[in-house]
Amino acid sequence: MHVSALERCVGDVEAFLNQHWARGPLLRARHNDGTFDDLASLDDLDRMVSSLGLRASSLRMVKDGQTLPPSSYASPPPARSRGTEQIVNPAFVYNRYSEGATIVLESLHRYWAPITDFSRDLEMSLGHRLQVNAYITPPGSQGFDVHRDDHDVFVLQVSGGKHWIVYADDDDEKVLIDTVLERGAALYIPKGFPHAATTGEQASAHLTVGILTHDSSDVIAEIAKLASEEPAFAARLDAKDVADPESLRTMVGRHVEEFRTWLDKIDTDELAERVARRLLSTTQPILRGQLAQLDLISSIDEATTLRRRRGQNCTIFRTERAVRVLLADRELEMPPIAAQAMEFIADRDRIRVNELHPLLDPESALVLARRLVREGLLEVVVDG
Repeated sequence: MHVSALERCVGDVEAFLNQHWARGPLLRARHNDGTFDDLASLDDLDRMVSSLGLRASSLRMVKDGQTLPPSSYASPPPARSRGTEQIVNPAFVYNRYSEGATIVLESLHRYWAPITDFSRDLEMSLGHRLQVNAYITPPGSQGFDVHRDDHDVFVLQVSGGKHWIVYADDDDEKVLIDTVLERGAALYIPKGFPHAATTGEQASAHLTVGILTHDSSDVIAEIAKLASEEPAFAARLDAKDVADPESLRTMVGRHVEEFRTWLDKIDTDELAERVARRLLSTTQPILRGQLAQLDLISSIDEATTLRRRRGQNCTIFRTERAVRVLLADRELEMPPIAAQAMEFIADRDRIRVNELHPLLDPESALVLARRLVREGLLEVVVDG
């Protein structure tokens, strides 16, 4: 039975969303459905440091609340290298770690496949983008002092244990959680809640999932962009209006009224499409195995079974002249005749090509199926 990423983090998803999401912290002790070792074990994290040839921008080191300079754990690029960025030196990293510094591996969701899949699953449950960092802290150390994050986080303990204290957002002396997070446990901390963590006699490794939430300002930003395209709002301000406070006040009032009138006439369908594009088409697609899929495109026929790629969104907007399909990182435009077929595909995990025949002629169904495999929305099922 598949357990969603969100359920792994919080247990009862409905209770979490109703009682804790953006409201208060939640501790989930180690549970029966396993640990987080499948995402990144301590050995995995060690391999990243020692063997991946990371650039300095992919790793930070922190000691006593201070970020160490890259020169203390990285080396200049090789003399014949075309790059200019420093390269992480594993020996230097381990030396700083032995001296009490925490290793921070940045943006694991970009390149570590198990975390990429987990993050996309979590993104689709929450509707917000994520970033994942790993923190490896030596015994008896503290990476950061008590601080507030400007985004929500999940803390997933993958090795050892770490003592966490979380305070109320409106009273930084009121302790809400005071516990040692053991391997396999999870902690949710909403934006703005002060917290700190220290290790005891054991080293600790945990993943921090940062939730980069969208808010109303995203809608406002799109309204502002839409307004900036209106000729009525492109007129240059008169110098005399800017220089004289009373004229300036009058001019501002006039523009507010003009904007209010324009706002009453705004095309909300167009605005919704722009907001969707801003929120939904800004992540990297997961295209693992795409080379093999491209080789299979020519063999697709009416009996071929296709399935939606894991973590790929598919949001459809109809207009009179076109159908727009928003994927993870881009937008596809299709003729209106494809609308029903695309809606059919968007509602299913898998289809056979000939299931599109009531909606498209056989040749068009094949063309659409092959295009969607090429674009990375669908993939050919080769294992039945």
